[in-house]
Amino acid sequence: MSKIENKNEENSHGELDNITHVSGMFKNWFIDYASYVILERAVPAIQDGLKPVQRRILHSMDELEDGRYNKVANVIGHAMKYHPHGDASIGDAMVQLGQKDLLIDMQGNWGNILTGDNAAAARYIEARLSKFALDVVFNPKTTNWQPSYDGRNKEPITLPIKFPLLLAQGVEGIAVGLATKIMPHNFIELIDASIDILRGKRVNIVPDFPTAGMADFTNYNEGLRGGKIRVRAKIKELDKKTLVITEIPFGTTTTSLIESIISANDKEKIKVKKIEDNTAEFVEILVHLAPGISPDITIDGLYAFTACEVSISPNSCVIDGDRPRFLSVNEILKISTHNTVDLLKKELEIRKSELMESFLMSSLEKIFIREEMYIDFKNFKDKLEVFEYLDKRFTKHKKSFFREIGDADYEKLTQIPMIRITRYDSDKADEKMRNIEEELKVVAQHLANLIDFAVEYFKNLKKKYAKGKERKTEIRSFENIVATTVAVANEKLYVNREEGFAGYGLKKDEYVSDCSDIDDIIVFREDGTVTVSKIQDKAFVGKGILHIAVFKKNDERTIYNLIYQDGKSGPIMMKRFFVSGVTRDKAYDLTKGSSGSNVLYLTVNPNGEAEVLTMHLKAIPKVKNLVFDVDFGKLAIKGRSSIGNIVTKYPVRKIIFKEKGGSTLGARGFWFDDTIHRLNTEGKGQFLGDFTGDDKILTVTQDGFYKLYNYDLTNHFDENIILIEKFKADKPLSVIYFDGEKKEFYIKRFMVELTDKKNLIITEAEGSYIELVSSYAEPKIDVKYAKEKGKEIEDAHYNLAEVIEVKGLKARGNRFTTHKIKEINLHPSPDEDIAEPEAQEPKGTGMPSKATSEAEIDDIHLERIRSIKAELDDMDSQMTLF
Repeated sequence: MSKIENKNEENSHGELDNITHVSGMFKNWFIDYASYVILERAVPAIQDGLKPVQRRILHSMDELEDGRYNKVANVIGHAMKYHPHGDASIGDAMVQLGQKDLLIDMQGNWGNILTGDNAAAARYIEARLSKFALDVVFNPKTTNWQPSYDGRNKEPITLPIKFPLLLAQGVEGIAVGLATKIMPHNFIELIDASIDILRGKRVNIVPDFPTAGMADFTNYNEGLRGGKIRVRAKIKELDKKTLVITEIPFGTTTTSLIESIISANDKEKIKVKKIEDNTAEFVEILVHLAPGISPDITIDGLYAFTACEVSISPNSCVIDGDRPRFLSVNEILKISTHNTVDLLKKELEIRKSELMESFLMSSLEKIFIREEMYIDFKNFKDKLEVFEYLDKRFTKHKKSFFREIGDADYEKLTQIPMIRITRYDSDKADEKMRNIEEELKVVAQHLANLIDFAVEYFKNLKKKYAKGKERKTEIRSFENIVATTVAVANEKLYVNREEGFAGYGLKKDEYVSDCSDIDDIIVFREDGTVTVSKIQDKAFVGKGILHIAVFKKNDERTIYNLIYQDGKSGPIMMKRFFVSGVTRDKAYDLTKGSSGSNVLYLTVNPNGEAEVLTMHLKAIPKVKNLVFDVDFGKLAIKGRSSIGNIVTKYPVRKIIFKEKGGSTLGARGFWFDDTIHRLNTEGKGQFLGDFTGDDKILTVTQDGFYKLYNYDLTNHFDENIILIEKFKADKPLSVIYFDGEKKEFYIKRFMVELTDKKNLIITEAEGSYIELVSSYAEPKIDVKYAKEKGKEIEDAHYNLAEVIEVKGLKARGNRFTTHKIKEINLHPSPDEDIAEPEAQEPKGTGMPSKATSEAEIDDIHLERIRSIKAELDDMDSQMTLF
């Protein structure tokens, strides 16, 4: 029995040993595998900004470099000597490297980053290293080498790249438990920033994408985890029925973009009639709109519901010293810049050493030939005796040499051909040595002023290779687009008042309005409560529905006029309020909350209109005034939670509408924010004025067009606006413009025609542009002229109203001057009505406008006093208003 137990223990113990051994292997192997993928596959090294496969491709291309193109298939085959992961991974990496258009000179179909089209097969396309790559990437003398995976060849550990390549190209990689995503940055800006770093300045770089577009880098966070970039396509209004997309966000293609638009259209978030893709060398996607659809709202809808706006989360991770590090792009640039300085220093030191060796050998050769040391060679039996002989002959010269000379140097002297000795030209030798000395001085100067040398190096790079590498992505600040405000009304809202249900699925019930399936709805009920809820196919919203509509968030211009009875027998109250800042599906009391409260009257007023009502009281003994008027215009506008003012303590028999009232909110002030090119009412940017009714906004662009807009907050304005203001039909525009055909400046004055079309002010000739535009009645200007033939032209002063009379829009105008204009300055005119915002009362205070009469002001102040008293005192002690 004991033997069996012992055997079992042995078996059990053996099994435990095996399990422990296997789990340990898995643990160790997984760590090894993860480390290998991170270090050798997915994440770039900070020293050269390359992944191993990219480095091996470039090294292979350098070995094959002979100035001619090589088949990509040939390069792939050569790179397989260094990269043991198959031809497909090498080919894909090479295409991606080539599409960055920096290190590889391509020939053939390499695909298209705009359309997403794939490259042709490797046997059809060709490549060679670009001139830039040959200049900055390779130098065998400063390269550290290691054996290849099979030990037959040597490959670079890192390439000695003297440029922030990692930031210029960008990179993306996914490893085991780790990822990196570094955005591409602008070539010129990186060079300028590197120079600033060398000069001790602080830098802050932001990405630049090859697909262009617009980007908001407010939350970029220097490329570290947690940052976010919002990138948008560039969309313009071609005409009222057509939009054109000319630039797309990074990470998208025209195909994926169009698919997202079609998907949004199918979901009825936007309404599009047709899409045309005319993309070739440049992006051109035409979006044809459905009839009656606003182009401005559609543009916002494209940004809200399609890939026309994408959010990119950077994650800047690099390999530094055989371990991953999370560094900001500014830190990476700083490290790269100093690495470039170190490489330049190493190259200079190597060059200095080479020059000194060359000078030494030239000196030895000169002495050797001049003193005819070669004549006595026949007297010696072997090299050893020759070297001893030479050593004795050079003894008196050794002090002038920078290092000890030995057998290796004597070996070189003995190998000099006799023809060189017989034709030796002492003068040429001296000139060569002088040139070496001069170059040594230059190298020594560069080493002594290494930072200045590095700055010049970067400047030369910029001079040689910056052409065509200007910034493509426009840096912008984006406004937040509220999806519910731009979503197309793809559904219809219905209500069943009797059963208390509402939604877009109740097609047999009462129609309320068009809506979107992402809208909220607001519901007022007879018991004096209001709720806001998400629209659904069918949802219970409560019985006794008085009003239901699509809810507009933060809308403080829609004013609700309400009369209710507090409790079953309480006083009659009246209030004016707006609804804002609510929680979904929460019931809010519009009354004091007393049991049995009941709404007697409710109106919804989009512009704060205030009507007059006639109140009829029930017959009550000793009450004489049973009929009286109530004017909502004399009541202050407050928040939803205000209890209101007492109308009467007596029961009401009926309420009759007597008179329609006007808006008590007055005109609305609008500002233009130049950073996002949008209107706002929050006081951001340039104040345009107070708008009401059919007021218009006038814009003039640098390229010579004017256009009139309404004051809709969804309007999109042109990028190159040089004048934006409230339109005044009685004021002419004065324009000085350069005619591209005549190559002269012209002046014209004209009245703006009231039209919604875009109108050309200047000539259509290429190169025409507006130099100055003003809507002043009498614009006065100072003109400074450029020198002509070395002579100064006297500055001039003009009143444009006296220079030319008002003519038609299509008139060319008069020639302004034959001299070259250096500068034109417009005098501010004190006589003009320059828009300034009036003092604004806090929203919802109900303060009277300037047009309110003194009697009305007294009544309103009295009303406010009573309102405060009504809120503080008990109901029994409150005074009645009537």
